[in-house]
Amino acid sequence: QVQLVESGGGLVQAGGSLRLSCAASGNTFTISVKAWYRQAPGKQRELVASITRGGSTNYADSVKGRFTISRDNAKKTVYLQMNSLAPEDTAVYFCKYSGYKDYWGQGTQVTVSS
Repeated sequence: QVQLVESGGGLVQAGGSLRLSCAASGNTFTISVKAWYRQAPGKQRELVASITRGGSTNYADSVKGRFTISRDNAKKTVYLQMNSLAPEDTAVYFCKYSGYKDYWGQGTQVTVSS
């Protein structure tokens, strides 16, 4: 089993930055992809960024050039650096680890004021 805990969300003005963290506990040996998703009110959950075991990254078009996903394997933590935040980035952000099965964190709220 893998448990995920996100942190780092909060309220920020447009143009500001936040760094989200997702700390894992348990056996992450089988995890092949780590990702960040977000869900805004009334909208479907969407992929924001992902990183594979080999280090390949993928980003939603809406965040390319503004967000960066990274990881610290020793700390079993994945990060999402978010710069130039805009009100449309307001959402609950979730991390997801995928291997033989998917594991989700509880989410962290990000609110960007205009």
